[in-house]
Amino acid sequence: MARKIMEKVPEAQLQNDLEKYRERAIELGATDAKVIPTDAVVIDERVLAKCTYPKCPGYGTNANCPPYAMDIEQARKVVEKFKYAIFVKLEVPPEDTAGKEAINKDLTLPYRRKLAEIVAKIEAEAFYAGYHLAVAFGSGSCKRLFCPDIDCITLVPGKGCPHHLKARSPMEGVGMDAYTMATKVGWDIYPIGLSTSPEEVPYGLRLGLVLIC
Repeated sequence: MARKIMEKVPEAQLQNDLEKYRERAIELGATDAKVIPTDAVVIDERVLAKCTYPKCPGYGTNANCPPYAMDIEQARKVVEKFKYAIFVKLEVPPEDTAGKEAINKDLTLPYRRKLAEIVAKIEAEAFYAGYHLAVAFGSGSCKRLFCPDIDCITLVPGKGCPHHLKARSPMEGVGMDAYTMATKVGWDIYPIGLSTSPEEVPYGLRLGLVLIC
């Protein structure tokens, strides 16, 4: 049942709800989730530089990635309007994330889809509980997740996203340094690329965020 919107949610209720969403993320399949204050959200211009140099395959292909996603100053202003967020991690087995085979076959795809599903559901549940401004961020290009074989229809004037209930901007696409944020909450995270062997890392991470209130 939808809960009425209040100008200010009592602190005890807010903290109870935040813990509920943290637990809900794990129930939905996350490896772990943390309630964090939004001053722990790291936004850094260098993250967007990594989207651009070398240019990510998702760059310019969809409405949720640069240059169409909110710019870094907008992201900072949005985050500053919130006090709390749910930070979500999903561990990926090393054989599905490290090395040429995993990357060339895009074996992280189901994990990115799962993370997108988790943060979108938390956002929706928060919305119906009265946190009407809750907004989620996922991991990686939404085009690769939901529309790999067609052009992004949302870039056509007057057209909306056919996957608007689950397609969200990636954290990195708006300048959030998810790697540094992970270290700040005590999660181990490793640099993984084509030259990384699965034997070199215990797992990979996909990270998402839901700004709540």
